[in-house]
Amino acid sequence: MKARRLPALQALLLAVGCLSTSLLMAAPEPAATASAAAATVPLPGQRPIFVLNSLDASVSVLDPVTFTERERIPVGKEPHHLYLTPDDKSLLVANALSDSLTFIDPLTAKVQRTLGGISDPYQLRFSPDMKWFVTLANRLNHVDIYKWQPENAAEPMKLVKRVPTGKTPSHQWIDSKSTTIYATMQDSDELVAIDLASQAVRWRVPTGKLPADVYLTADDKTLFVGLTGDRFVEVYDVSNGPAKLVKRIQTGEGAHAFRAMGDKRHIFVSNRVANTISLIDTQTMTVVSELPGPGGPDCLDLMADGRTLLVSSRWARKISVVDIIDKKVVRQIPVGRSPHGVWTLDHVPRQ
Repeated sequence: MKARRLPALQALLLAVGCLSTSLLMAAPEPAATASAAAATVPLPGQRPIFVLNSLDASVSVLDPVTFTERERIPVGKEPHHLYLTPDDKSLLVANALSDSLTFIDPLTAKVQRTLGGISDPYQLRFSPDMKWFVTLANRLNHVDIYKWQPENAAEPMKLVKRVPTGKTPSHQWIDSKSTTIYATMQDSDELVAIDLASQAVRWRVPTGKLPADVYLTADDKTLFVGLTGDRFVEVYDVSNGPAKLVKRIQTGEGAHAFRAMGDKRHIFVSNRVANTISLIDTQTMTVVSELPGPGGPDCLDLMADGRTLLVSSRWARKISVVDIIDKKVVRQIPVGRSPHGVWTLDHVPRQ
């Protein structure tokens, strides 16, 4: 990839403010108390990186400056995906086999609460209007639609409808108008659209082998689907009626998960079997760059500098850090077994 294609790199803030307090002070002044509270909040560039260890029922918390694991948080069984609450206050970890959600503070990495009674939450997403919360039950073949009601501490997620779908719901995207859920059915090779207002299936179309992650362009017209059972990303026109296949882009064996580059044009896709990462131009629908992705690359996150790509290397039990300009792995961080989701608050825009 030529450097001119990338947005200007933003310098990370690496300097930490230090607070000194006197042990002789019996009661700090209000201003001092406020300063102490502010000092505990990490600055941009210092906020933690979270990694879900699916076979260890834990979350690794990585230091973004030293790129080392600073702690490991126990959560429920088989955590696979994570998502930020609409108020930006909680990072939700979906514990599929424990039927629970773990709420973690994205700034301090402290566990806030665990919410049970969520059926097989393999993959999760909020609607942009912050009214709906949707989970895909990967082993139970249904999609659950919840009403998001954060003011109700006892029941922030209220189940509205359980929608039977095809075999093994895998990944989803919700359009910008909060009207439609697009979900892949991994073992029945389908793409399903669900209407949020009526909670009914709007249409379903066949796809290639083992469809996994999906990515919808900002104009809600074009949907990209990774085929983990093949070496292609399929492109669909979803602007009017049932999805229509537009193109199959050859990327690499095991095309799986997407992440935007933040320039509203390019997306990365991890090729789990090929051990590569492809950069796709969503306008020309072509691969414009190839990057290394060792150890069975899965989920991705691009840090706010626009250069540092975090890759969960599932089979290597590591997070691989890839420099997308130099096109090389610059370090690997040991974590738990089968690292899956990876996320940090210091990321580029999602489109």
